[in-house]
Amino acid sequence: MAHPSQLGFQDAASPVMEELLHFHDHSLMIVFLISTLVLYIIAAMVTTTLTNKFLLDSQEIEIIWTLLPAIILILIALPSLRILYLMDEINDPHLTIKAVGHQWYWSYEYTDYVDLGFDAYMIPTQDLSPGQFRLLEADHRMVIPVESPIRVLVSAEDVLHSWAIPSLGVKMDAIPGRLNQTSFIVSRPGVYYGQCSEICGANHSFMPIVVEAVPLEHFEIWSSLMIEDA
Repeated sequence: MAHPSQLGFQDAASPVMEELLHFHDHSLMIVFLISTLVLYIIAAMVTTTLTNKFLLDSQEIEIIWTLLPAIILILIALPSLRILYLMDEINDPHLTIKAVGHQWYWSYEYTDYVDLGFDAYMIPTQDLSPGQFRLLEADHRMVIPVESPIRVLVSAEDVLHSWAIPSLGVKMDAIPGRLNQTSFIVSRPGVYYGQCSEICGANHSFMPIVVEAVPLEHFEIWSSLMIEDA
């Protein structure tokens, strides 16, 4: 999760987020190079008193400053398109979960099971245990198996919401009457936090998302216990 005064992204916990981090570094390096070149040209034009009459009208320079931006845009666009297709790719998910946004909580339904579903409310500050995070903890976590393709069907019951977990590279709008889908693979066990990322009313800040990735054996035990309790 994020730390105080953190400037960069959260640590990647899924292959898609790792690709997004690499693309961010790739794009930022291009921006740095362009900024450095422009700054150098401005400084040179301001400080020098020399004029080269051959630079005032040059077909070669015009060709260069036309082709160079096009090449730079291609270098940015191709990796971007690749990641867009990777984010939309859903191949044989091992588990499908339906997440429905309400004012102001989330409900989860494991569609591969007969009777496995629950509501997830934020834990009030006064009820937090030592070590838990304010405004980020939920009374029920969405438990999933690690290293398994997970498909999440996202919708809403009342107003617009958005199901987002930064460390997994997942953000999908929850729209009433519409069923959107996204997928991800969690690379390692852990607890990953997110929040509703669409302004949805007075308590928009108080509907956290908590995903707990566990080994498959632990997930099977958890699902059995949840079905028995239901």
